[in-house]
Amino acid sequence: MKIVIAPDSFKESASASEIAAAMLRGVLAACPQAETILIPMADGGEGFAVAFMNVLGGLWRHVTVCGPLGEAVEAGYALVGNGRTAVIDMASCCGLALLPPEKRNPLHTTTYGVGQLLLDAADNGAQEIILGLGGSATVDGACGMVQAAGVAFFDSVGKIETPICGGMLSQLQCIDSGALDERLRKIRIRAACDVTNPLLGPHGAARVFGPQKGADAPTVEKLENGLAHLSELLPHAAKDFPGAGAAGGAGFGVKAFFDAGTERGAELLMDACCFNDRLAGADLLITGEGRIDSQTAGGKTCHAVAGRAKLHNVPVLALAGSLGSGIENLNDVFTAVFSICDGPMSLSDAMRSVLELTEKQTCNAVSCFLAGKNARR
Repeated sequence: MKIVIAPDSFKESASASEIAAAMLRGVLAACPQAETILIPMADGGEGFAVAFMNVLGGLWRHVTVCGPLGEAVEAGYALVGNGRTAVIDMASCCGLALLPPEKRNPLHTTTYGVGQLLLDAADNGAQEIILGLGGSATVDGACGMVQAAGVAFFDSVGKIETPICGGMLSQLQCIDSGALDERLRKIRIRAACDVTNPLLGPHGAARVFGPQKGADAPTVEKLENGLAHLSELLPHAAKDFPGAGAAGGAGFGVKAFFDAGTERGAELLMDACCFNDRLAGADLLITGEGRIDSQTAGGKTCHAVAGRAKLHNVPVLALAGSLGSGIENLNDVFTAVFSICDGPMSLSDAMRSVLELTEKQTCNAVSCFLAGKNARR
């Protein structure tokens, strides 16, 4: 029996590689003779660059840059394709995982460090940059990022010298993009994301993702007003395209300043690793991520790999740390969906035991699949 294991990370709990290894242990406990292929996945969030490097090989660049609150953090990115392509996660330098819950407030966080990574990639000869938009602690419309890359922002006092953060957008009076680093104008930048949200409105960056980043109701409205003001300062830039609201409006920012549209991160990675070829002849695909709910179909890893499996008539078992509303609408791609939790438990307990729980539930899920398959013979 050939089983392909292709999960995403369980955010703030375990990497995709760790989850894949736990699933492998569960598979072998249920079916010791199974032929397995492990493909740790990502859709643009944390682990995206590592996933690309695992698939294509390459070099990892360690870089000290500005963190989400302006502090120095150790980040990095992958140089693949003989150094021609840089793959960068926003989350590596401005991700939620870098901040404890009590310090999460998108009025105060910045994407400045991402711009520093872009410049480092240019310094090292990258001809293309794939930028993963996901897992950020920011809602600054990528202004911090482009500020680091040379764009000048002005308020009523003059040029802003400190890193732009979400709470500063409403005070902006003028933007001068003429000083954007010339090398970045020539490098092809591709933005990878897993959502289709617009910049503004009830489904936009502030109202949907702000609360996930630590924003209370008044803060959400301040962020919404700030992003609306930013869009008025950049009237040439579209704000309603799918993915504009990704990573706190970074989708809008990369389009406005780099003319880079958004692409499905999981699809980019699957194409890079020849996913269809590796899936051919499989009897089962196992995938998973931290939460499966109504947003899963919007471009999340689980839905993307399941879609490829469906083309090959391969059954799909999906495991998640938690299940939300709307999973009944995913029956067209998932054969079955399981929570890894084996009983009532707190979020902290589930996160602490995520690998053990994943291994155990994978074993149970595969055992059920095998029993059903045997019963149909």
